Amino acid sequence: MRGFFLFLWETIKIVLVSVLIVVPIRYFVVQPFFVKGASMEPGFDDGHYLIINEISYRFEAPKRGDVIVFRYPLGPSQYYIKRIIGLPGETVEIAGGGIIIYNQQHPSGLALEENYLAVGQKTIGDLKMTLKNTEYFVLGDNRDASSDSRRWGPVGKDFIIGRAWVRAWPPDRLTVFAAPNY
Repeated sequence: MRGFFLFLWETIKIVLVSVLIVVPIRYFVVQPFFVKGASMEPGFDDGHYLIINEISYRFEAPKRGDVIVFRYPLGPSQYYIKRIIGLPGETVEIAGGGIIIYNQQHPSGLALEENYLAVGQKTIGDLKMTLKNTEYFVLGDNRDASSDSRRWGPVGKDFIIGRAWVRAWPPDRLTVFAAPNY
């Protein structure tokens, strides 16, 4: 009987130590995320399993080109995945199938080059929006199938969960994503 209680005590200790290690990592460092829908094709397909880096944005600001997971502004219980196009304080213009960014470095505008889009993909719409100091303009890479900032406006920094860090599924598309260089 004593052996059973020793075994039970050791098991409880292992479970407690595991919980003390895993829970903080899961809730403050990384988080799993399943891609649902076609809004980020061709880079991220429906059913892809991602690991989201939640900690980096505590030390640095999100960057243009980051693929982020965030709470949907009109229904915060839902999570979306999109790419950051416009940064706080910038003006984003969509016209003629392309995107122009206006900021301090480019007061006359910078036509955004988007190498991650499918060949021939255009950004539909006519819009000009100036972002507040805590807002980001986000778009899906599959512009024809994406509900994004063109429809429901910018995403506040407080809604951002983190950026895509690792694609873990499917195994043949395993990828570790570096921060973009824009």
